[in-house]
Amino acid sequence: MSTTRVPAVYMRGGTSKGVFFLARDLPQSTSERDALLLRILGSPDRYRAQTDGMGGATPATSKVAIVSPSWRDACDVDFLYGAVSVDAPHIDWSGHCGDLAAAVGPFAIAEGLVPAAEGTTRVRIWQANTGRRIDAFVPVRDGQVLEIGEFAEDGVPFPSAEIRLEYLDPAEGEPGPGGALLPTGRLQEALELPGIGPVTVSLISAGAPTVFVRAQSLGLTGKELPADIERERRLLERLELIRAHAALRMGLVFSADDATRLSPGVPTVCWVARPATYRAGNGVDVPADRIDLLARVLSMGRLQQAGTGVGSIAIAVAAALPGTVVSEVARTLPGVPTRIGHVSGSLAVGADVSQRDGSWRVDKVVFSRSARRLMSGWVHAPSAGLRGAA
Repeated sequence: MSTTRVPAVYMRGGTSKGVFFLARDLPQSTSERDALLLRILGSPDRYRAQTDGMGGATPATSKVAIVSPSWRDACDVDFLYGAVSVDAPHIDWSGHCGDLAAAVGPFAIAEGLVPAAEGTTRVRIWQANTGRRIDAFVPVRDGQVLEIGEFAEDGVPFPSAEIRLEYLDPAEGEPGPGGALLPTGRLQEALELPGIGPVTVSLISAGAPTVFVRAQSLGLTGKELPADIERERRLLERLELIRAHAALRMGLVFSADDATRLSPGVPTVCWVARPATYRAGNGVDVPADRIDLLARVLSMGRLQQAGTGVGSIAIAVAAALPGTVVSEVARTLPGVPTRIGHVSGSLAVGADVSQRDGSWRVDKVVFSRSARRLMSGWVHAPSAGLRGAA
């Protein structure tokens, strides 16, 4: 059987991993492109293991990134992110990954899309999914991306070189498809859930659309680990019900019933609680005075193993907005990064917000991640059945 081979790079960005492609190396037809990417990742896999592909069978490791030169004067490259479903033939292009965004700069430099500047190279990234600009400040030594360093992030076992990311307003005044920061115009509201009743939430579109809920209202503490959630089927069903009705309220789907099928990755669900000492997934205690709130993020039906970049952006922005369910539990000060207590430890994210003409907006979000090239070469997929299979 003949195979299709495509140049690719396997990269870690923050606490995520994904397969990176240059747009010119993929089919122009979106259906053919998606069919190829699904097969490369090993989806759909009814065993939920992606054994026959490059995917890692978790929300953090079943991802693709497509990078191309940008036609915008204010940007160097365009970055399109896809969350690949493990057990369904679907790629969700509606969200964003702040972790893989940290790897876009190093990838662009290594692939010759952006010339390396000694010391620090600024890579101006247009995030095509959300219509936002990200500036990545990538360390460079002797013309090569520096990967070794002393920067440590909870959820990554080895230290690396620090990459600073600055999320800015839309470049050149473009509104972007991400829509308003508050999709419904409200800081808090009640979702009426069939068979359950009202649940108070905050619906925020920052980093990625997210529905926030108090941990206490779910009977949770905010200290949960993945094993605590995976066996709670009724809780997962309730969380998916909240997510589905939030997707409808945010205008992401036409009915709540469509959310699971058409938009499984967006919005994510995050429950929050006041700071408290807890034991992280690695068995280390995180003191209450090291964090400003507890947060747990559920994505694609699974609890995130660490603080993701995009999830942390949403949390920090929500904490900075007075009146949200997050700001009511967070110990956050204006102009000071919010320290988020996640499954694997803590992550500090700075978010500046302002109100103009009665509407809230995000002026800048700043945080640091690391990235590393894991493999480069060719990925292979059986050619049979690829055309239009998605």
